Amino acid sequence: MGTVAVKWVASQLMTGVDSLGHPLVMGSWPEREPEWDGLKPSDLLLLAAASCSAYDVVMILTKQREPMEGLEVLCTGEQMSDPPYAFTSIHLHYIVKGPVNPRKVERAIQLSEEKYCSVLNTLKPTVKVTSDFEIVDGEERSRRG
Repeated sequence: MGTVAVKWVASQLMTGVDSLGHPLVMGSWPEREPEWDGLKPSDLLLLAAASCSAYDVVMILTKQREPMEGLEVLCTGEQMSDPPYAFTSIHLHYIVKGPVNPRKVERAIQLSEEKYCSVLNTLKPTVKVTSDFEIVDGEERSRRG
């Protein structure tokens, strides 16, 4: 079980500390010039989804000794236009660098999204989660999804 803490600083600005003690600034201070902004809480949800799944994909491909040289995950979320602005869909686009086997990449993503990623599996009962991927190996790109 993990515990995090959030502390209100002023205006709409807050600080957070994760379960390991790493700090984070969230929100904004619109009354000050220049406005001091932190991360949007809704973006933190997308970052959590992308990083949770990326961690799994890296671990799976590493265990399979795939020659992965890099991974980037772009995560896009659609939200309701009225309060509570709940997410209705999330899309993850994985960009894998290196001469990796596309079938193994596809399977690693599937395992992450269906079995291992706690964030995505928490969201999936109420949020449509989709994904695709591309492999970048030098000049060559292939896209799946």
